[in-house]
Amino acid sequence: MPLPSAEAPSHVDVLIIGAGLSGIGAAYHLQARCPTLSYAILEGRAAMGGTWDLFRYPGIRSDSDMYTLGYRFRPWHGGKAIADGPSIKAYIEETAAEYGIDQRIRYHHRVTRAEWSSEHARWTVDAEVGPERVPVRLTCGFLYTCTGYYDYASGYTPTWPGTERFGGRVVHPQHWPEDLDYSGKRVVVIGSGATR
Repeated sequence: MPLPSAEAPSHVDVLIIGAGLSGIGAAYHLQARCPTLSYAILEGRAAMGGTWDLFRYPGIRSDSDMYTLGYRFRPWHGGKAIADGPSIKAYIEETAAEYGIDQRIRYHHRVTRAEWSSEHARWTVDAEVGPERVPVRLTCGFLYTCTGYYDYASGYTPTWPGTERFGGRVVHPQHWPEDLDYSGKRVVVIGSGATR
């Protein structure tokens, strides 16, 4: 995805951080209920989808049924209630395109700081753009964070005594390598959450 042009406005009424399931939903409701307000979405990654773009391990799926997790304004019509990651990502992308939300996303914008001013009744938001980490500053009247609950750059990895003696490969589901061939191998899964 290209970086936004220098003409992108530096002030919007509402600034949404995160272009995942929640961020796209927030944008829809904002433009439907407050059509006169300006808004933008800052996304630190190169693509929308949040969790469903980040995690690529085999068998990733929702642990909630999509009839509940999906958007009320655009119900899930997929064949499986417990959907796989690529199907959920496509649903988010199609929703954003259908309502023009995809045109409001500024990719490669990693928010580094946000500060509220009561005197000016506005947020000042600093971000770094692209691999060069070019600093940009935006302001908004309302800051809406839809960022998830974990560190996208480096997922939590606990330590265990003896890990350094393990002869096999250790893979974190958040950083699944595309070339990993696990066929015929004995695999140990540690954890019981939805990301395992």
